[in-house]
Formats: sequence, structure tokens, C-alpha cells
Amino acid sequence: MRARRKKYLDDRADKVRDIIVISKTSELLGLEEKERYSVITPNELFMNDNPVELEIGCGKGRFIYEKAIKNPDINYLGVEIQLNVIITGAERIKNEGVKNVKFFNCGAEILKYQLPKKSISKLYLNFSCPYPKKQYENHRLTYFSFLDIYKYLLKDGAEIHFKTDNDNFFEYSLESFKENGFEIVFETRDLHAGDVSDNVMTEYEQKFVALNKNINKLIAKVKNDSKND
Repeated sequence: MRARRKKYLDDRADKVRDIIVISKTSELLGLEEKERYSVITPNELFMNDNPVELEIGCGKGRFIYEKAIKNPDINYLGVEIQLNVIITGAERIKNEGVKNVKFFNCGAEILKYQLPKKSISKLYLNFSCPYPKKQYENHRLTYFSFLDIYKYLLKDGAEIHFKTDNDNFFEYSLESFKENGFEIVFETRDLHAGDVSDNVMTEYEQKFVALNKNINKLIAKVKNDSKND
């Protein structure tokens, strides 16, 4: 369910144009393949050559805000399809003068056309919508078509960190990664049963942990013999 549109959203977005890159996903996908590319290099976004980590479905940006504060020498790019949601995070980043965070307001399916090949050092999928009904399987961010995009974007040896409270979605994603050229280097069905000193929680994670819900996590890497197109 979409949140109610915030007042003065367009005016607010204009004030953070240096923080949010807004793209019209449906319009871009309506173009011929060769016309879709509008690549923005990390250097253009951040004006430095620091490594870039990407979170897809970043919501209000709390996770990458925390990561950015802890790691000032790493750039963080958050992707969120709802401007109504991402605007809050963008305003916080601008107001606090955080320099190593930017946002893309777009769908994940167009990232291949907006970022260079092998430009991402780490990718986060935090509590993505599980789309439990079979007919919506192709919307899951661990569906094979999305995994192909990640393989295109990730640097050699880069990791994907995936967390979810949904046990069925975790099992589906685990198999999807394995079947589509990824190696699972870590997996747990109860993240908070172990050492979580280096774990940054999202808003959803805090809520679920408070309810004593188990948190599933896996870390996946592209296999060496898997080809990126």
C-alpha cells in the first residue's frame, strides 16, 4: 500500500536535486534498448573515486545513513521507487551535510541503464517485498532477471547482503541465488542469535526483533565461472 502523498512533494524534491536523481522508470523501459542508456558514473555523483555500495529498496534511507556515518570513505547509493518515501531521507542527508550518500528514485530494473558495469562494491537487499503470490514472482528482487542486473553492476568478488523476516522468501531467494551463478558464503535463519556487533538494523528489522521474530540473512558472491553480460 502506497503512503499518502506528502504535501509540497515536488517543491521539496526540487530542493534536494543534488541528493536525488529522479528517473521515470516506465518511460525509460518504453524506449528501444539502445536508447535507454543514460549512465552516470560514481565519480560524477560523488566527485571522488571511493568505493560505492548500493541498497535497493532503501525506504527512508536510515540504513545507508547509518552506514555512511560509520564509513565516511565509502559512498552509498540508495534506490527507492517511491519519491514520497525517499524524500524524508534526502532531506535528512542534505540538512546534516552528509556527503557520501545519494539516492536514485527509480525501479531496480533500470539500474543497468544508469550505472556503469562493475561499478558497485557491495549490494544490500534489506527486507524487500516478498510478493508471496506466484503470479508476482517476477517482481521479487531475487528473481533471476534482477540477479542478472546485479551481476552486471557488481565488481569482481563483490557481495550481496540479503536480509528478510519472511522464511519462505528466504528459502526461495537462497535457491534463486544458487541457480543463477552465485555462491552462498554465509547463511543464517536467526541472525540475532549470534554476534551482531557489526550489523546495522533497518526500521523493519528493529520492529521484528522487538517482536522476537527471527531474521534470515545470506551473503552471496558471483561465482568465478559466471559471466556478466
